[in-house]
Order: sequence, then C-alpha cells, then structure tokens
Amino acid sequence: MSLFLAEYRIDATDRAQLEPLFAVIDRATREGGGEVIEFQVGQDLAVLYAVLEHADGQALRHELERAGAAPHDFAPVRLVGQSLDEVKAQRGAANYLVEWDLPASLTMEAYLQRKAEKSPLYAQVPEVRFLRTYVREDMAKCVCLYAAPDEEAVRRARQVVSAPVDRLTRVCS
Repeated sequence: MSLFLAEYRIDATDRAQLEPLFAVIDRATREGGGEVIEFQVGQDLAVLYAVLEHADGQALRHELERAGAAPHDFAPVRLVGQSLDEVKAQRGAANYLVEWDLPASLTMEAYLQRKAEKSPLYAQVPEVRFLRTYVREDMAKCVCLYAAPDEEAVRRARQVVSAPVDRLTRVCS
C-alpha cells in the first residue's frame, strides 16, 4: 500500500465543525480498502492535512471526490523518520507542522541522503522532537512534524539541520 497526502482548504471556527469531513474522508478511504493514517489541522483552522494509505491513488482520489471530499491538493508521499506502525502509535503527538517547498533540482535520493546526514543534529535542540516527514514523490515539498514547546524552538531545530521553513503551522490535532 502507498501513502498519499490530501490537503484541504477549510473555513471553520471550531475543530468540532470538521468532524463530518473527517468521517467522510475516513469512510471513502475505508470503502476503497484503505486507511486514514492521520489528520493534522492547523490551529488557524484553514488547512487540513490527511495522510491516507491506499493501494491505488487514482481510485482513492475518485472515491474522495465521489463522497464530496475532493482535496485541494493530492499527492503520493514517502514517510521518513518513523515506521508506519510508529506513526499509528503516536497519533496526536505532533504540535507543529513545517512545509518546505523543495528546490526543483533536489532529487529524492539526495533528499534522503541529506536527511540521514542531518537528522542526528536535532540532538542540539533537545526540547524539540522531530517526529516524521512526508516527502511528496514529485518532490514539490515535504511536510515535517515536530513536538516542541514553541514555534521558535522549531525554527532553531530547522536551522541546526540547515532546512528552510516555508510555512510553519501549530497543529491542533
């Protein structure tokens, strides 16, 4: 099974308003033989990130659209930093999400090598725990999840590993 990142632009005033959307996404994913791995919602309630596991991305996207939950953006992703079982066990542990729009010249192989070399440097910022990254297979961007005391700590951690921050969101999921 493959992983997919579905992004939704939302307009809510309360996280509870999103429960029906969560249910529709979950039902559409399960009906096609897949599973919702996690939902991450920005604290400003403007973006919903859904990580979905499914055998067929095209079929999954069709099921989501048919169910009335067409994503704003949808792409296959690769999980880096944790196993899928670890992600499932730690749902809800992240409180910050960083998006990095990857340079056009960066390949997946170079990204993974860089990640392996730089990740040990996170130890220099012990108050931040890097959890995982979802790297889009098209290399458009990566979405990184952290457990940290505040935004400044996340920025320090990103600086230590020489990784830019294009967007930083506190998540409430």
